[in-house]
Amino acid sequence: MQVCILGAGIVGLAAAYELTMAGHDVTVVDKASHAGSGTSMGNGAQLSYSYVQPLADPAIWKQLPKLLFSSDSPLKFRLQADPQQWTWGLAFLGACNADRSAASTRSLLQLAAVSRQRFEAMQTQVGGDWDYSSTGKLVLYPSDAAVQAAHQQVDMQSRLGSAPQRIVSPDEAVALEPALAAYRSQFAGAVHTPSECAADCYQVCRQLEAWLRQKGVKFLMDTPIQRLRREGDRIVALETAQGDIEAEHFMVALGVDSVALCKPLGVDLPVYPLKGYSITLDVAAAGYKAPTVSITDSARKVVFARIGQRLRVAGMVELVGHDLRIPQDKIQSLCDSTEAVFPGCSAYVNVQPWAGLRPATPTAVPIARSAGARNLWINTGHGALGFTLAFGTAAQLAYDIGQTA
Repeated sequence: MQVCILGAGIVGLAAAYELTMAGHDVTVVDKASHAGSGTSMGNGAQLSYSYVQPLADPAIWKQLPKLLFSSDSPLKFRLQADPQQWTWGLAFLGACNADRSAASTRSLLQLAAVSRQRFEAMQTQVGGDWDYSSTGKLVLYPSDAAVQAAHQQVDMQSRLGSAPQRIVSPDEAVALEPALAAYRSQFAGAVHTPSECAADCYQVCRQLEAWLRQKGVKFLMDTPIQRLRREGDRIVALETAQGDIEAEHFMVALGVDSVALCKPLGVDLPVYPLKGYSITLDVAAAGYKAPTVSITDSARKVVFARIGQRLRVAGMVELVGHDLRIPQDKIQSLCDSTEAVFPGCSAYVNVQPWAGLRPATPTAVPIARSAGARNLWINTGHGALGFTLAFGTAAQLAYDIGQTA
């Protein structure tokens, strides 16, 4: 069948891969000049298949005043005359309960397990070089209470069939990652997941695009998307600045831009942009001062992932609409966090500042289903787990589209 995918980020490219492997004729359309240049470009680089705690968690209620009103909070909320922001925010708070968090965790773990299998199959097929590593991950917690809450999350995930993980002491964490030695007194414990991975998502996108082109996938880049034209219960064409594109099926994988495109079709997507920032540091000369294990500092809301001779540092959550500006103080905050956790690991020259809009649902569970028309498929809402879950939703939707034949 002919399938037109709107979006050439990691989510759209993963779908193009799965559909191509299933024997379909695929076209990818994007306004960007090359694949992966949007939210996929500078993301956190972690592939977190096993420790997938949703942002909407009961613990958020106690943290909310500090998160919203502290000047150095990693969460920023700028109130706007935007019904979507209000609706999403209320739905998010409504999801901050134990039952909903557990249900979301179960869904995310199931999807992540499929995604890992399909990503690894893609690696075998494509044979790309994107600084992939499987050195595990440590999630650091600042207090005994936070460690105890993490213990409960680990126990729940274990019952749901996650990969082995355990709570470790600060000394054990430093033994696993010696670069944490100077930070040892700043955390009370950590969750260690040996099976977690990391890779350069942007390089995955670029090399996967090249492989897909060789397999006959048609890419229409530099092509602004205007609207989807529906007749009856079907989408008959995608209207673009370069002309109309016809196909048997259409998949919307445009991240936060999916919302505006689908709204005229009567599809209200519960997706809002969570703005985040990253820097990429040269740590080739850092030796033991730079980590090889992926690190998440839960107190600072910052993640560290080693990609070859570079260290990707990403963090913060801002609900500020579609603002992609990069204030210098945000980048300085990431540099300061890096120096605090891994002193002397970089000279901080050419830190490659970046900002992206993570398309999040209130529950953190992505949307991967048909909506608005019989042949229209939605593939968005992956939030901070876009890289992790992309191949999972791709496999699910490729199967669903195949069932319509």
